[in-house]
Amino acid sequence: MQTPAGKECQHYYEDFHRGRSTQTCRLIERNRESVPWTPGLCQTCPVPDALQANACPHLILDAQVTRRLFGLVQRVAVSGWCKEHFLDVRHPAVGCGHCHEHRSGSSILDLVEQPDEG
Repeated sequence: MQTPAGKECQHYYEDFHRGRSTQTCRLIERNRESVPWTPGLCQTCPVPDALQANACPHLILDAQVTRRLFGLVQRVAVSGWCKEHFLDVRHPAVGCGHCHEHRSGSSILDLVEQPDEG
């Protein structure tokens, strides 16, 4: 679904049918330790970009709204977990670094011969 910021995100949900007014982020909704989510946080949320950059089916994202700068600025902090290799993922947009090794076509660059310089 398209977020208020205009990006596509599978975790954003809205419903305005027949007088309803529901907007929520299902990823942050799961985290009970998070500060309450607001639609304005979609402007700077890194989750849609991470989902577009990394389509690994083994990546599990976790997000939380954090407060910075004496509580005046709120941002979405994202962490990841690889359920295939049981690793914490520091950069969800990049992935764990091991899952891509097992995909077909990942070694296609190894087959290309490098030209001789001599």
